[in-house]
Amino acid sequence: MIELAHIMAGPAAGMLLADMGADVIKVEKVTGDDTRRMVPPTIGGESAAFLMMNRNKRGIVLDLKQPEGKEALRRLLREADVVIENYRKGTMERLGLGYETLRRDNPGLIYCALSGFGRSGPYAERGGFDLIAQGMSGLMSVTGEGPGRPPVKVGPPVSDITAGILGAMGIAAAYAHKLKTGEGQMVDTSLFEAGITQTFWQSAIALATGETPEPLGSAHPLNAPYQAFETADGWINIGAANQANWERLTKLIEAPELLEDQRFQDNAGRMKHRIELETILNAIFRHQPTAEWLETLEAGGLPAGPVLTVNEMHRDPQTLARGMIVETEHPRAGKTRALGPPVKFSATPAAVTRSAPLLGQHTREVLAEAGYADAEITRMIQSGAAVAAEPVSA
Repeated sequence: MIELAHIMAGPAAGMLLADMGADVIKVEKVTGDDTRRMVPPTIGGESAAFLMMNRNKRGIVLDLKQPEGKEALRRLLREADVVIENYRKGTMERLGLGYETLRRDNPGLIYCALSGFGRSGPYAERGGFDLIAQGMSGLMSVTGEGPGRPPVKVGPPVSDITAGILGAMGIAAAYAHKLKTGEGQMVDTSLFEAGITQTFWQSAIALATGETPEPLGSAHPLNAPYQAFETADGWINIGAANQANWERLTKLIEAPELLEDQRFQDNAGRMKHRIELETILNAIFRHQPTAEWLETLEAGGLPAGPVLTVNEMHRDPQTLARGMIVETEHPRAGKTRALGPPVKFSATPAAVTRSAPLLGQHTREVLAEAGYADAEITRMIQSGAAVAAEPVSA
């Protein structure tokens, strides 16, 4: 698999597939993936952002503006099962590396294009970033404390990450088709569509009623109570998202009067009077610290959980038990930690076995596998058509 991708969406797709066993060769420009310059923080002089997104990949550097660099990539792509790219529409075509050209050399090639807005439609020529996609997909209009407040971006770059997941899913489906038929195909998705995918509930409301959903803080647009409540020492999320759990909640917090309150008899009523219910429950939950509430609620079978910081999440026993923090050995940065594979397999377990590559770390190795002689590789490096990392001493 050849990854001609940078920053997050394309590298996320490549990383997920590499975790599951794909041999991903990351082809960088001479100056490297822009994520290498997203600093601070650094670990041993290496960008923490780059290390996070590019583990389990081999890395080479080719100058695609030089004929020898471009020809080397064409040679790699003739034998590849998959190529991932996240350039603007037309960039690969101008390089002579568009899908229609590559499929003539390799009819079985799966070509995954990740872009801001997709390869068709009136916005196909536009560039795109996560912030732009979050705004145009409707996400920012439903994120934040409430109506009338400034728009709020979801903290993580969810359209980038989701586009990477959609790309990996599309590649897996296209590969299953290839195994049956030998036929490759184009897989086309975008940050815009990834953002739209996150609006299922809000879109259901808007399409059914014509009303415009508004931000609700941590509350749910269809169920109540289903949100964060303040405790004596922090916050707790309560998932009383159906009638059985609502009745269970009133017993566990010793508030039977709520069960008799006509405003809260069913979910429709609780949604209509959500603000009043929120005020009542906040007053109750402030009486005890989070840990005491969790002990009570978990013993009673009610879904609940603390609002953790990212550092607290990293230390959580469930995070560790599920292998979601892994360690790799980097030639310069030494031991580094990253997020582990999120999908577990019984027969073919995913694993993180390789740290993110140095710039050009595997150039010689990969070109040799493609049939280049040592002298040819050295000449390409001397001419600048390829870049190879210098060996790192122990």
